[in-house]
Order: sequence, then C-alpha cells, then structure tokens
Amino acid sequence: MTKIPNGHCLARPAGTAPHWIAAACAALIAGCGGGGSDGLPLLPAASGSASLPQLAAATGAPLGVCADLASKFSFANTTITSAAPVAAGTLTVAGSPVGAHCQVKGEMYRRTSPQDGKSYAIGFEMRMPNDWNGRFFYQANGGLDGSVGTATGAIGGSAPAFTNPLKMGFAVISSDAGHIGSLGPTFGIDAQARLDYGYNAAAKLTPMAKSLIASAYGKGPDRSYFGGCSNGGRHTFVATTRLPDQYDGFLAGAPGYRLPLAATANIFGAKQYAKVATNPADLSTAFTTAERVTVSKAVLAKCDALDGATDGMVQDVAACQKAFDFNRDVPTCSGARDGSCLSAEQKTAIAPIFSGATDSKGDKFYSSFPFDAGISGSGIPQWEFSAPAGLDAGAVAMVWGTPPADPASFNGPAFVASTSIDSMLASIAATSSTYLESALSFMLPVQPSNLSTLKNRGAKVMVYHGVSDPIFSVDDTTTWYENLRSANNGNAADFARFYRVPGMGHCAGGPATDQFDMLTPLVNWVEKGQAPDSVVATVRGPGNAAGAANADIPSSWSPARTRPLCPYPQVARLKAGATDLESANNFSCQ
Repeated sequence: MTKIPNGHCLARPAGTAPHWIAAACAALIAGCGGGGSDGLPLLPAASGSASLPQLAAATGAPLGVCADLASKFSFANTTITSAAPVAAGTLTVAGSPVGAHCQVKGEMYRRTSPQDGKSYAIGFEMRMPNDWNGRFFYQANGGLDGSVGTATGAIGGSAPAFTNPLKMGFAVISSDAGHIGSLGPTFGIDAQARLDYGYNAAAKLTPMAKSLIASAYGKGPDRSYFGGCSNGGRHTFVATTRLPDQYDGFLAGAPGYRLPLAATANIFGAKQYAKVATNPADLSTAFTTAERVTVSKAVLAKCDALDGATDGMVQDVAACQKAFDFNRDVPTCSGARDGSCLSAEQKTAIAPIFSGATDSKGDKFYSSFPFDAGISGSGIPQWEFSAPAGLDAGAVAMVWGTPPADPASFNGPAFVASTSIDSMLASIAATSSTYLESALSFMLPVQPSNLSTLKNRGAKVMVYHGVSDPIFSVDDTTTWYENLRSANNGNAADFARFYRVPGMGHCAGGPATDQFDMLTPLVNWVEKGQAPDSVVATVRGPGNAAGAANADIPSSWSPARTRPLCPYPQVARLKAGATDLESANNFSCQ
C-alpha cells in the first residue's frame, strides 16, 4: 500500500509512485486508515476516559512586575524592547473592553540572512493581565504571518469578543513567526525564515514565554493552550506533534495543515475556472454569484431535509454527498448562461475542483470538497478567484518551492497560467543543499495521526471546520480525524473531537451559525474532565453579533438562531415532534 498526501491508501506497484508522492510519504509517515461516517459508532456521552490522566485546574496569581521586565528579564537570544502597563478599557475587542494588563514587546534570534542579506528576527508581543488565571495562550496567527498581532488570543472569525483569552485572564503571546510582512512571500528566500514560519518560531517562543510569565507572576503557567484558525489552525496541528509536552489544550479552526498542497490545489482550481471564464482577467466570470446561488439552491433541494429540518442548513454532510449529483441536479443551460443554469462546459471544468485536484496523471494530491449550501457565501470569490494569483502563487513559488523563484521577475498571474501543476508539486517536495527541508516537511505536522504523547499526559484537542470552506477542505480534516480514530482503536473521542460547521466558509461567514465559544469547553475538558458533547453556536444576525453582523444570513432566519455543533461523526437532527427551527434546544446530536 502507498500512503499519498491526502491520507488515503492506494494499491500501487512498488517503484511506480510519482516522485512528489514519494517525497510526501517521507514527510507524512502515518498508518493507513479511513472509512466514511456511515455506520460508525456514536461518541460516548461520558465526561472523559478514566484511563487517561486528569490534569489539575489552573490557579491564578496577581501581576507582580511589569515595567521592570524591560531591564530585568533575561533569556537567551531574547531582547525585550518595551514593557508597560495598560489601563483597563484602553484596549477593546469588538467594542468589548479588556482589563488592566502588562504589554511586553521583544524579539528573538536577530540575524542577517546568508541568502538575501536582509535582517530577520522573531518579533513578539505578550500581554499579561493584572488578574491572571494561571493560564498561557499561544495565539497562532493566519496567512503568511509577518506581523505581530495584538496579543488578545484571537482564535478566528468564529470566536465572539467575550471569549478572547486575554479578557478571560490568560497571559497571551503573539508573534510574526520570524519575518516582517513587508517582505511578502520573498521571506522564503531565507532558509531559516522558512523553518521559523513552518514550526520553529513556536518552539523558540514557548520556553521564553513561560519564563517571562514566571518573572511577572512569580510562577509559571499551570495550564497552557495553543490555538488559531486557518494557518493558525495549521500551526496548532503542527504543535500537537512537535510540542505535545508543552501545551495542555489545542484549539484548531479550519486547519490548513497541508497548506502547500491546498494552495497548489487552489491554483489547480484557477486553471479550471480559466477554461470557462468569459473574461480571462476575471475568474469570477467562470462561476458567477447568480450561478453559485443556483447550485446552493440545488444542494438544499436535495439535502436540506436529510437531518429532519428544512431550515436552509445541511447538517448531514455525508448523506448529502450521496444524494446530490452536480451534473444531474444543477440545471444545464440549453442556451446562453443567465445565472439559472450552468453550461455543460462549466460543469466539466468545475466538477474536478470538488472531486479533488489531480496531477497530469490523474493522481489526486489534495482532498475533495463537499457540496454545501454555503457555496453562495460572499467569502467564496476572494479564495476561489483572487487568491490563486494574489496569494497562493507567491507562496508556492517562493516560500515552499525549491529552488525559490526570483522575486525580481516573479509574476503571480503568469505563474498560475504557465507553470504546470506537476512542476509545482515537484518544487514543494524538493530539497537542496541550502533548503534542507521540503515544504512537505517544515509546513506539515509530523505523523498527524500519532498524538499519543499529548493523549497520554491528559491533553485535549478540539477542531472545527466550515463545511463550505473554499480554501482548506473540511473533507481533508475529516480524513485526518478518521486516521486519528483508526490509530486509536476506532475512537479518539476521549482526547480529540472534531466539529463540522454547516454553511460556514473559511473560519467564519456563509449561511451558518458561525459564532461560538470553543475555548471555554476546551478548558473545562482539560481541567475538569467535562467532555464537550456539543457546542452551541449562534448566527451573527443584527443585534446578535459580537462584532460585525454576517451579511450571508438569510432574512428568513431568526437573527438569534442557534444550533448545536456536534462532534463528528454525529449530526444535529431535529427532535421528534419539535417545530421551532430557530433554537438549538430542539436539535440533538445523533
């Protein structure tokens, strides 16, 4: 059996695997597992496993010093540039005030690159509350990093303001992952910056942050948590395998844990869209808003009622993929395109994006994407039509490619149009005497289905992913969780749980209940043994949003609609006899 990068197993004669698959295998050693959700046992309703250790709850402490840290704190390869108290209410998040705290700024490992001659360091910010709860939170940032975000513990678009860890009493660190954003993807010319971005910055920052906390409070953190969405979710997955003894709870949203492959798949999608775009300079003309709404309606017509509630949401994702047929159920245009149908050429071009990107030999290198009602969401165009040339191309060519492209002559649209998928796959799997690790090594978690270290010490993992995420597929995360189940005798629910969010796009948005607090349930699971059998999510309707309202919410929904997010493979189903479709109380995880 040959292990290919999307986690599935295919029979292949020895010696016949493409070179990029062989390289990916080296980076993704894991046992072959899998299977769909049909017929799988339901998760236990227990509050945890008696066979696993129960970690003690954190205890707080008052802030002892702040400004003095600038001159008195010492840690190897670390410079504190400022330390100052911040009064209560000075900082707000989505209009919600944050309590008094200490803000510390600094950097680690300042150096000059032997590759591009530029100066690099790992910049960071720590915010430590006056009234500390004894916990530490590592804020894993998104995208290509490159900026030190405000260290509030931002988890992703799904987390309402009241759940930001700083306000809850956590000490929080944020970093730029070893490079400045003004470099764009050209930081990938520096070999060390690649590794810092991939995994090394977190490994360097973690012991320093814990030492800084000890200096400020007179004791180190009792419990440590790591979380983020998108690339922050990838950072979190990487931490589960590279720092399993340093953190007690991991919260990953939309984990792009195979980011180089996902970005290449998005470029594959752009190439498909280009075949049917009426304006070659605007890929959105290949699949217009009206046409995406038509597909969304077709999905709902086949799938909406499968969970017992006709409510504009598809809870039973697996059943929907069996019930819905893209070619059959979406009207085919008999004449000109008018938004109410797709042409036969469009269907031919678009279908492979959903079935899974392939190389020139037809070998799938990334996951399939499920059809879901959120395909009509307003966030889709950015990722499907703009990101391939604007974001993915530069990252594939310069951050992950070996050798990296020349920044002086690089052009994103030209790269997408003229570079073959096979060449991209070969490049992100390659190494050299300068770039000793391939992108499929430094960007991906090590043995992602082997979490025995964190499991056996009592740590917990919670993962959420929007079913309509257009850039990182929820199917990919489902495969990860299936492999994790397989590696744990068919059930990983005593230490890791995965929640699919119907309709939600990338980290937030879409016709979805995309506002929820998963940090509090994670803390309760880690420190009290209370397993999160479901998480209540709400829509961000007018008057019910912690921050901006979600424009994708249908007007027919209550602005305060709630739903339970169920741990996979369970599905939220309408209770027998219930008629109120707006309240989570009328649904149960089955």
